[in-house]
Amino acid sequence: MSKNHPGKIFRTKSPFYFILLSLFLLASCAETKKATPVVTMTKNLRAPAYPLVTIDPYTSAWSEADHLYDDAVRHWTGKRHGLIGAIRVDGQVYRFLGKEELPRKAVLPMANQGAWDGVFSLTQPASGWEKPDFNASKWTAGKGAFGTSGMPDLVTPWETPDIWVRREFTIDANLTDAPLYLIYSHDDNFELYLNGQKLVDTGYAWKNNAVLPLDGELKKLLIKGGKNVIAAHCHNKTGGGLVDFGIYQDSEKQEIFAQAAIQKSVAMSATKTQYIFACGSVDLNLEFMTPLLPQNPDVLSRPVSYLSYDVKSTDGKDHDVQIYFEATPEWAVNTISQEVSIEKGETDGLTYFKTGTTEQPVLAKKGDDLRIDWGYFYLCGAKTPEMSYSLGGYQAIKEGFAATGILESTGEQKMTTKMVPNMPVMACAQQLGKVSDKGSNGKIMIGYDDLYSIQYFNENRMAWWKKDGKVTMDDALKAANTEYDQLVETCAKFDNEMWNDAVKAGGENYAELCVLAFRQSIAAHKLFKDKEGNTIFLSKENFSNGSIGTVDLTYPSAPLFLIYNPDLLKGMMNPIFYFSESGKWNKPFAAHDVGTYPLANGQTYGGDMPVEESGNMLVLAAAIAQAEGNATFAEKHWEVLTVWANYLVENGLNPENQLCTDDFAGHFAHNTNLSIKAIMGIASYGKLADMLGKKDIAEKYTAQAKEMAGKWVEMANDGDHFRLTFDQPGTWSQKYNLVWDKILGFNIFDPAVAQKEIAYYLTKQNTYGLPLDNRKTYTKSDWIMWTATLANDKETFQKFIDPLHKCFNESPTRVPMTDWYETTDAKQVGFQARSVVAGYFMKMLEQKSVKK
Repeated sequence: MSKNHPGKIFRTKSPFYFILLSLFLLASCAETKKATPVVTMTKNLRAPAYPLVTIDPYTSAWSEADHLYDDAVRHWTGKRHGLIGAIRVDGQVYRFLGKEELPRKAVLPMANQGAWDGVFSLTQPASGWEKPDFNASKWTAGKGAFGTSGMPDLVTPWETPDIWVRREFTIDANLTDAPLYLIYSHDDNFELYLNGQKLVDTGYAWKNNAVLPLDGELKKLLIKGGKNVIAAHCHNKTGGGLVDFGIYQDSEKQEIFAQAAIQKSVAMSATKTQYIFACGSVDLNLEFMTPLLPQNPDVLSRPVSYLSYDVKSTDGKDHDVQIYFEATPEWAVNTISQEVSIEKGETDGLTYFKTGTTEQPVLAKKGDDLRIDWGYFYLCGAKTPEMSYSLGGYQAIKEGFAATGILESTGEQKMTTKMVPNMPVMACAQQLGKVSDKGSNGKIMIGYDDLYSIQYFNENRMAWWKKDGKVTMDDALKAANTEYDQLVETCAKFDNEMWNDAVKAGGENYAELCVLAFRQSIAAHKLFKDKEGNTIFLSKENFSNGSIGTVDLTYPSAPLFLIYNPDLLKGMMNPIFYFSESGKWNKPFAAHDVGTYPLANGQTYGGDMPVEESGNMLVLAAAIAQAEGNATFAEKHWEVLTVWANYLVENGLNPENQLCTDDFAGHFAHNTNLSIKAIMGIASYGKLADMLGKKDIAEKYTAQAKEMAGKWVEMANDGDHFRLTFDQPGTWSQKYNLVWDKILGFNIFDPAVAQKEIAYYLTKQNTYGLPLDNRKTYTKSDWIMWTATLANDKETFQKFIDPLHKCFNESPTRVPMTDWYETTDAKQVGFQARSVVAGYFMKMLEQKSVKK
């Protein structure tokens, strides 16, 4: 049993258990042509969320629960992506994947069921505005939802910083005693009152469909048969704004797959998440695999994930077994109020369901908390007598499987429908027959054809895998099916090599964090080519501000790609180079971004980061040159690199009041860590010049960097450490930018500088890690990894990594890994599912650099 989680059998630290697990995997596939390769999996990590289907920033589904059946499968934004799995053993059904969410009955509907009437004020109202007897006759009538452009189910635009909303209603005097729920969506700071009593005060946050049970004393606040008021105030701090709320009652319907299996374990490797369940007298091994292989862009870009299953008897007897999977159109919409079409199709031995919105607003929306609502989601399986498929109602399809184990075709091959209040499902079931201890297996595939992926400087571009329209989704599904066995082997080899390298570099806790980061980081990007054929690999700032191609996301993400495929890092940098070299960006420093996802038409971020982004681009250009052994990529962009290097020489030593990558901390001047960034950028330019044979330039800029480093030490010195800002004694901060002096072999700073900092940091750690600086107790996990890499030995490195591992193992915030959290209680502060966790690979990059 885990010491951190006593009594839970879904994790184990026993080496003997994992030997048995490996033997089980080999035995369960005994009837296949090849034994399934044994893959080293995580042992001690309870992930805050487990990656299931991780293709790109839009098709990204996770389990945010300890057991796969405890909660619905969710998009990284938290929206439900309906995916349910059940197995029928000798007539008894066990649910192992997802959770039925029966539609609640609307007592006071939210906007996804139609616009609702309210009144609002955009100026501060008089006191008592939240009370039922307040006179709101001078307020403006409007319909919910209220929000900024692009928000879900928007009716009344709201563009000011604050809005106050009142919604009056009556409750039926005959309302049943069934539980009631107040459901609300907001962005950002939100206060909500029911009949004058405050029920919600979120602080700086944004949520969709948050649920507050109205039970006990809260339910007594409602006046049956009389006037009630819900009043809300929302302050939009940044980005989008939203106000929507309603009251709902539990459905009178009952779950069909109410009996859950027993989860015995969950473990991960770089490309796989594996679950094992006890389902009566059989064991089910379930594996999600997304082959995000960095060195194979065709496969990495292909929008197909696998869900494979092996079932075997555990009591020496044969058992009659059927297995079932269903998906809903929630995968293909931004909100469930959108109308969808569903159709059944076939291709080359495969049967699939395909669903998408009837509107098909291709690349029509941009922003952060959005889901794709163009293109088509696919649920695909084999076309064999053992597989049956059905399209129909949420409960009816399940009832049919529970009764017979076979999906009876309803005759419907195509439908157009709304998902509220009656959710349709696409389902498939396999007859596994009499299952013995030798086992039986199969797989399904989940895919998404987004038609066009990115608008790149006003031209809509297709994903890499489409080859400018020459490859169809049918072709992709056929290739994914044909190549499956080989990809299983290739992924196993990659996973094991990555694990072994990570353990060697930083130990098992470090390796587990790299495993958790791998799919998250890659799936936060989209891969395509521009019209000239250049590789473009654009990131999305998930739950930050939705920017696309952000340079200070590229920077922390770089280590993973420098190790496995520098061409992908070039693909992140190419848009920024083009932006400047085309004249579309004419400032003497690098841009922050090239737009808001998925529209990459030019910077949309409100403030520049001159030293930050220029330093980032120069450092990464040098890192690519070191990884490839030549500076060809930098030579192609030499003119603009020169402009940026000169900007850093003039402005980098003691930066003025400006933002750095930690922009959430606000503007501040004399930032010592940002100064290091500038020095590293200048040293990088010198290194590149040397590699290109420009010896005079190399000597000049290298000497400049060394001179600045000497001044830095004098200006930043604070006794046993170095300051946060040059002008504030008694302050400190992580100097994570200094890691490049070590990685790129500059030796610009005296090595004693880094070791003085490391010794000081060890005195400042909290339970869950090292704070970012002295101002707050929060931290950034990617920067902890870089700071830890400054240590000269593995043991010291692990002193920083173990609290970080503990954080994700114990965090009460169940979302795809955050990189911004509190070191005191492991709670998320902001950000999730971002690409920056690829920075965890910095220690592995150091090991690779040492070998060279």
